[in-house]
Amino acid sequence: MALLSKFRDETDKSAKSSYFNLPPLDVSVAFPQATPASTFPPPASDYYQFDDLLSPEEQAIRKKVRECMEKEVAPVMTEYWEKAEFPFQIVPKLAALRIAGGTIKGYGCPGLSITGSAISTAEVARVDASCSTFILVHSSLAMLTIALCGSEEQKQKYLPSLAQLKTIACWALTEPDYGSDASALKTTATKVKGGWMLEGQKRWIGNSTFADVLVIFARNTTTNQINGYLVKKDSPGLTATKIANKIGLRIVQNGDILLKKVFVPDEDRLPGVNSFQDTSKVLAVSRVMVAWQPIGISMGVYDMCQRYLKERKQFGAPLAAFQINQQKLALMLGNVQAMTLVGWRLCKLYEGGKMTPGQASLGKSWITLKARETVSLGRELLGGNGILADFLVAKAFCDLEPIYTYEGTYDINSLVTGREITGFASFKPAALSQRSRL
Repeated sequence: MALLSKFRDETDKSAKSSYFNLPPLDVSVAFPQATPASTFPPPASDYYQFDDLLSPEEQAIRKKVRECMEKEVAPVMTEYWEKAEFPFQIVPKLAALRIAGGTIKGYGCPGLSITGSAISTAEVARVDASCSTFILVHSSLAMLTIALCGSEEQKQKYLPSLAQLKTIACWALTEPDYGSDASALKTTATKVKGGWMLEGQKRWIGNSTFADVLVIFARNTTTNQINGYLVKKDSPGLTATKIANKIGLRIVQNGDILLKKVFVPDEDRLPGVNSFQDTSKVLAVSRVMVAWQPIGISMGVYDMCQRYLKERKQFGAPLAAFQINQQKLALMLGNVQAMTLVGWRLCKLYEGGKMTPGQASLGKSWITLKARETVSLGRELLGGNGILADFLVAKAFCDLEPIYTYEGTYDINSLVTGREITGFASFKPAALSQRSRL
């Protein structure tokens, strides 16, 4: 009897195991009433006909990027976001768009207008924010630093291959101890015969685990100023390890970089980076591009919600027929129009040589704030499906959080604008000695 009982227990366990370990149903089978984001919704957010403000070339790049993202990236983005892996198979498709290098002219770069580059950023982010971050780090930070601060030899050596995405770059400024206070970085560069010896640590560096070229910022131990260096991925003493357990931009491979006596030859020091202020030339452009990421994310969320509300039925009617849902959808649409027009004006100010750091910071901070509201409303509209990456909004909700923080947090960007409009810098608290006398 004991033997029979043991056999029955094992049989029951086996049956339960096979029953409970089945793979999940495909979302189109599990929830047939609405189309998942793997089949991306048609564009519906250009309510004020913003497209009319674009040149024919800018309209063409928007169309080309949109078609590629919907066809090549939308079908795989949820899978790779869930795995927190990068879909390397899409890189040749992105390369064919010829958007890497953005506004850089020559050296095989596209030489787009800043508006055209911004539009391409938004169209990539509309489908997947991680892919837009991958391109922004590579293009608007690393490539632009070489273009603005590199020697002619460095531009000719690095930019053509980077423009074709045959090689990938990353941009390493942030450190474990210094995020917002980036100018206080501790990584050092010591002059030695024939080059420089780098020592230190970087954190949150996108693309760093597979980048071929790393743009590293370090403090010159002789001058105490910030310099820039081009470091090859196979340099002895260099390691880059993936940061795990992120809740947002999971496809982006952020890394911790360790530099232990990494030798960089003289020809790979960026001659145009001689102080922290030289990074501002790059950050001014990249901050405009980053402002267009939440615009694109919000466009995609609106498009998804509009389709979903028409397809999903409750209480005998489509969700789109209910007043409260229409009110939320209209608020989302209004946000997208306002965000787009602020972003467009920012581009025009830059093109006219009139954009200030405060304007760039206000654009990035305010747009991400409105995008947060927009995506939160989308999360509400999708109900339970609003927490599933299959329907885009949950993924966008999470992806927006790191964008709200990087390229200057909302608060830091607000203070940059505040300094410009008041004339007072308020980044540091009053000295302890001064407070004690009050």
